[in-house]
Amino acid sequence: MSLFEAILLGIIQGLSEFIPISSTAHLTIAGKLMGITQTVSPEKWTAFIATIQLGTLAAVLAYFAKDLIEMPKSFAKESFGKTKKPFKERSANARMFVYIIVGSLPIAIVGLAFKDVIEGETTKNLSVIASALIAVGLLMGLAEKVSSFKKPYEKINFWDSLIIGFSQCFALIPGASRSGSTITAGLFLGIERAAAAKFSFLLSVPAVFGSGALEFYQSLEYLDSSQTLNLAVATLSAAIAGYASVAFLLNYLKTKTAFLFVYYRIALGALILASLFAKVL
Repeated sequence: MSLFEAILLGIIQGLSEFIPISSTAHLTIAGKLMGITQTVSPEKWTAFIATIQLGTLAAVLAYFAKDLIEMPKSFAKESFGKTKKPFKERSANARMFVYIIVGSLPIAIVGLAFKDVIEGETTKNLSVIASALIAVGLLMGLAEKVSSFKKPYEKINFWDSLIIGFSQCFALIPGASRSGSTITAGLFLGIERAAAAKFSFLLSVPAVFGSGALEFYQSLEYLDSSQTLNLAVATLSAAIAGYASVAFLLNYLKTKTAFLFVYYRIALGALILASLFAKVL
């Protein structure tokens, strides 16, 4: 892997992790087109992906640093001692801390229960990725049609967080996309587009940290010391591109629909299926 390829893969990871178009799909396609996945072992490729995912985690931590600091502080302040308040009267930050925990439970349970299936080859082939791209794209388009978009971020409740948390489990299917699945669920619940995206990003922190840290630890033995510079540059590229993609999507969804991503997902999924049929990929 060249330095240029490492930078490009980092940028792809950063952009596609938060924009609802599936980082797995884009990295898999890029790896095949560059000839990387054909020349390195699956373990080394997985180790590379696990490492650069830490860059996207750093991006979301940096972007939402204020929220991530204020939420536990508000929760502690309003849950104990003289400043304790009934849950319904607590601030949005205090309640959101609980909702993020609640929303993170489903993927933690499902991820551990079906770990072997998730990591199996069947769920990593391009036909599965293409099908998931199209399916979630269609659901996102439907959500755009039926959503009321009336619920702001501050009005997200317990059931919203649980339902969106369960939708995050679909991200375990390559091609579905974590942000795609959770934003779509948020839209179905009538949440404003930008608010659904913000909650999706905050909800990704425990999941990405947990799965990323575990994958990184398990992949340490496969990391090639000769590729240290490439890994470092790719991770930094992922962090920068990830920060930019979070900022872009939140601003974009304040005034525009998600149909751009719907059309892109369906077109990419169809292109992959056509390429597989023609034996190009």
